[in-house]
Amino acid sequence: MNIGSKLIKAIRDKGNSIEGEMSFFEHLEALRWHFLRSAFAVLVFAIVTFIYYDDIFKNIIMAPTHTDFWTYRMMCNAGAALQNFNSYFKAKSFCVEKINVKLINTELAGQFNLQLNSSIMIGLTLGIPYLLFEIWRFIRPALHEKERKAASGFVFYSSFLFFLGVLFGYYVVTPLSIRFLASYTVSDTIENLFSIDSYISSVTMLTLLAGIVFQLPIVVYILSSLGILTPKFMREKRRYATVIILVIAAIITPSPDALTMLVVAMPLFILYELSIIVSAVVQRRRKREELNAE
Repeated sequence: MNIGSKLIKAIRDKGNSIEGEMSFFEHLEALRWHFLRSAFAVLVFAIVTFIYYDDIFKNIIMAPTHTDFWTYRMMCNAGAALQNFNSYFKAKSFCVEKINVKLINTELAGQFNLQLNSSIMIGLTLGIPYLLFEIWRFIRPALHEKERKAASGFVFYSSFLFFLGVLFGYYVVTPLSIRFLASYTVSDTIENLFSIDSYISSVTMLTLLAGIVFQLPIVVYILSSLGILTPKFMREKRRYATVIILVIAAIITPSPDALTMLVVAMPLFILYELSIIVSAVVQRRRKREELNAE
C-alpha cells in the first residue's frame, strides 16, 4: 500500500473506528478544537488587519490602481529594454500613464462592511498555514513513523505554493486585468464608475484563484500516490493541457494582448512540467516499495 492510500486510510479510520483508543465522538471533539484554534488564529489576523486597515487599504488593496505600482514600473522598464533590442517595440506602449478607476459606495453601511469583510478575508488568507498545520496535527497521530516523514513537508510546500500563487495573482494577474477592464469602454457616453464591492471581489477572486491554481503539484502528488495519475499519462496529454492552460490564462486576463496572456500562462506551464516531475518521483518510490514488499 503506497503512502497516499495509507494517508487516506488513516483519515478514514480516524473517524470510523470506535474500537481504537478514542471513540468517534472523541475524534469529533478533537477535530472541533483544531478548527477552533484555526478560527482563533484567523480572528487575530483579521483584528490586526482591521486596526491597520487604513494603511493596508491604501498601500495594498488600492496599490494596483496607482501608476507607480511595481508591476507597471517593471512593464515600462521591459518596454524600454525591448525597444533597445528591436525598434519594432515602442516603450510607451508598455508604460501605464493613467488608470481610470473611480470607486463609489451606494450603501449606508457599505464602507464598514467593506472593512469588516476584507479584514476577515485577509485574516483567512494569512491563517492558511496555521489551518493546514492544525489539520496535520489531527492526522499525524494516525500515521506510522515512515508515513509521518513522507508527509512532514505537506504544510510547508502547500503554504509556499499558495502564497507564491497569491503573489503572482496580486502582482501579475490583478494589475493586468485592472489595467484592461478599467480602460475598456463600449461607448464614450458611458462613464466607468465601479462599486467598491465589485473592485474588492475582483481583486480577491483573481488573487486567491491564482493561489489555488498553484496547488497543482500538491494535487498531482496525492493523485499519483493513489495510483490515479502517472507521468506517462501527463506527458501524453500535454497538448490538451496546453490548450486548457491557454484558455485559463485568457479567462483570468481578459486582455486581447497575446503577450499578456503568455505572461500569465508561462507559470502555469512551469507548474505542469513540475507536476510531471513530482508524479515521476512518486511513481519510482511506489515501485521501489512494491519491490521491497515482494
